[in-house]
Amino acid sequence: MTISGGAVTTLNLITGFLGAGKTTTVLHLLGRRPAHERWAVLVNEFGEVSIDGALVSSAGGDSVAVREVSGGCICCTGAMSLRVALTRLLRQIRPDRLLLEPTGLGHPAGIIDTLRDPWLARAVTLGNSLCVVDPGGFSADRLSRSAIYRDQISLADVVIINKTDVATPQQIQAVEDYLKGLYPPKRAIIHARRGEVDAAVLDVPVAGGVSGPVLRPLGRAVQAPPADTARGWHFDHAQRFDLSRVQALFAASPWRDLIRAKGVLRTGREWQRFDWAEGRFSAEPVAWRRDSRVECIAPTAAMDWAAIEAGFRGAI
Repeated sequence: MTISGGAVTTLNLITGFLGAGKTTTVLHLLGRRPAHERWAVLVNEFGEVSIDGALVSSAGGDSVAVREVSGGCICCTGAMSLRVALTRLLRQIRPDRLLLEPTGLGHPAGIIDTLRDPWLARAVTLGNSLCVVDPGGFSADRLSRSAIYRDQISLADVVIINKTDVATPQQIQAVEDYLKGLYPPKRAIIHARRGEVDAAVLDVPVAGGVSGPVLRPLGRAVQAPPADTARGWHFDHAQRFDLSRVQALFAASPWRDLIRAKGVLRTGREWQRFDWAEGRFSAEPVAWRRDSRVECIAPTAAMDWAAIEAGFRGAI
């Protein structure tokens, strides 16, 4: 089954751990759908009995097409079911926007990887990924125990701190502090009560754009003393880096002269976040999938930025 040519559908992935309020958020978004747009929702139920799908279908009425993928997580066992359901929905409905709500146990990176398969690229463009977080269930212990929970937050472009009407100020502040320490940073952090958010969150723009690779000032970093400079690059998500070649760059000037460098890079099927500081290079897997990017802090404005850019380009 293939998808013929036509208008491109914007797809928004809406994640969140069990009980965070994903479905409630989807319901409120549907209530704010522009009258001239055709929307659809694809709901992934972990079990065979559909509850969330029934709620969304009832709320959407005849104006919103709702489809379900049941019996498995669409990031793994249900990946083929996701492909089939998406293809059918796009062929039959041709929505302007598609909201994809996976089970709270779903790993978002695997879903994004599936959505970027070439067969789908002509029909779907990935809009903002949203993650709904319940501050009452947020804790360092849960972050350490659940890679899925961690990655849902890490991958999201926009984080909705939900249930702020029942959470304590300390619980809300704990989530905010954690989010502000993440790299790459979020496009937006939004407070919500009972999932009440504006549909504008689906299209929060990227600051500065992401077409690239492009050398652009990122603004002075808070870690840097006043005399230092910072530069950064964005690379398209399809470009793949050789991580060993990136690491080797920092053994010689001008890269080893940098005060700090950090980035997220696609290195094949996986993505890695790297850090360079105090003469040490480290890297670890990351759920981020939006783009590859690098930020550098130098001790002097006379740094050879052209050479640094060429080095990163050469590692693709």
